[in-house]
Amino acid sequence: MASGVAAHDDVITQFNDFKLKRPPFNYRYFIYKIENDSQIVIESTAPIEADYEQFYETLSAIRDECRYALIDLEVVTSDGQPDSQIVFISWSPDTAKIKSKMLYASSKEAIKRVLIGVGIHLNATDARELEKGYVMDSIKKYL
Repeated sequence: MASGVAAHDDVITQFNDFKLKRPPFNYRYFIYKIENDSQIVIESTAPIEADYEQFYETLSAIRDECRYALIDLEVVTSDGQPDSQIVFISWSPDTAKIKSKMLYASSKEAIKRVLIGVGIHLNATDARELEKGYVMDSIKKYL
């Protein structure tokens, strides 16, 4: 089910620089929204110094609409090595409007297609699923 929504050019160019941690795009996270039911745009970012709690507070505060998010997480691999993983989260809170849920669900492939190289995709429908412990447990199979 395609919605006709496309990612803005800034989403692509800033993501490519973010992946490579190129200043000034060495962010901790991006939050994306669909604007005018037609285009995925960057709603907000945070500097690399931001912690997960800041990401959680920002995203979980959005309750009546959906969002997409991308976060660079500091993790420890199964063999005990520190690493960094980029995680895509589709935020569709239970309290969001039906129209928003349908639009974001039908447009998710459009953003995933341009975020080349992101191998971890999660869905969250309530704040508990955004908590750091829950997210870290969810991504263990990828580490």
